[in-house]
Amino acid sequence: MTEDAVRRPVVPEAQPRPVGAEDFDARALRAETATRFTAAVAAIDAGDMDFPLPGSGATAERFAALRAVAEDDLCLARLVEGHVDALAILGELGGPAPEPGRRWGVWAAEPPGEGLSAVRGADGRWSVSGLKQYCSGAHSCTHALVTARAEDGRRLFAVPLEAGTYEPVEGSWQALGMAGSDTPDVRFHAADAEPVGDVEGYVNRPGFQHGGIGVAACWLGGASAVARALRAAAHRGGGPHTDAHLGAVDIDLRAAGLLLEAAAAGIDADPLDTKGEARLRSLRVRGFVEAVCDRTLGHVGRATGAGPLCHDRRHARAVADLTVYIRQHHAERNLAELGALVSGREEE
Repeated sequence: MTEDAVRRPVVPEAQPRPVGAEDFDARALRAETATRFTAAVAAIDAGDMDFPLPGSGATAERFAALRAVAEDDLCLARLVEGHVDALAILGELGGPAPEPGRRWGVWAAEPPGEGLSAVRGADGRWSVSGLKQYCSGAHSCTHALVTARAEDGRRLFAVPLEAGTYEPVEGSWQALGMAGSDTPDVRFHAADAEPVGDVEGYVNRPGFQHGGIGVAACWLGGASAVARALRAAAHRGGGPHTDAHLGAVDIDLRAAGLLLEAAAAGIDADPLDTKGEARLRSLRVRGFVEAVCDRTLGHVGRATGAGPLCHDRRHARAVADLTVYIRQHHAERNLAELGALVSGREEE
């Protein structure tokens, strides 16, 4: 029988239907996260939420605070982490002093494609134009630090997000996981831009590596959130297999927590990276935490089955959010870089 003779079912096209209380509503999630983000920044400005600067002697407290926000809500953590990272970058590179009420994002992803270009006018003022991808908080941030290509190389700029000069591209963020993080593409149209630091200063500063570990702290908080369903199942007496999965998850989460604490101590001992260990530290921590998150997702899913994923909205969101968020890790590319560093080839 030929393939053409096989009768194939006709799949009807999906018909639009009203969004009800139990439906997935990305716009509502985005609005909810934006409201919480605005409140969090106000609390940071007022001193009610504290995220000590990396290398300040209290980096462990910074990582613990990021973990706590992420365990509550990974989408909120993504925006808060971007805001406090921006404050650290502005301080490290001598950017404009942060003002109360401003909500910052750090939009520095550079996948293949159009990207941003920066030009300096005859009056000496800079502007940026083009497309920037993965802009978390695109509708709720008031300012962003963005990377753009200038004539002399890649630079970082502080950009006010004003109507007419920046425009989130609707429909460009289709992820179910991290839907509330509001991470679409953004198109800039000759937006005013203030340079922050020198050419390549954003990636060459020690804080770039410190900030990457802050992201890993958020991942770990998300893994703890996913593990709640497993703890609850074990508490109800799920049996020896459930206990075994929980034991494996507990070991991983505690080991990752200790690694974060050790990394924080290393950053505080050498905040300017005079020993040249920051990149190695960041690769190790991010690689291990990503693996812990991946194993946690597997253990929890195998132990609890489909039930929590289908009937516990908070758990389902945590699983979906963490699955997307840890893909910021560059997988084998980062592991290969780590291996080359450990082998000593990078030093030759």
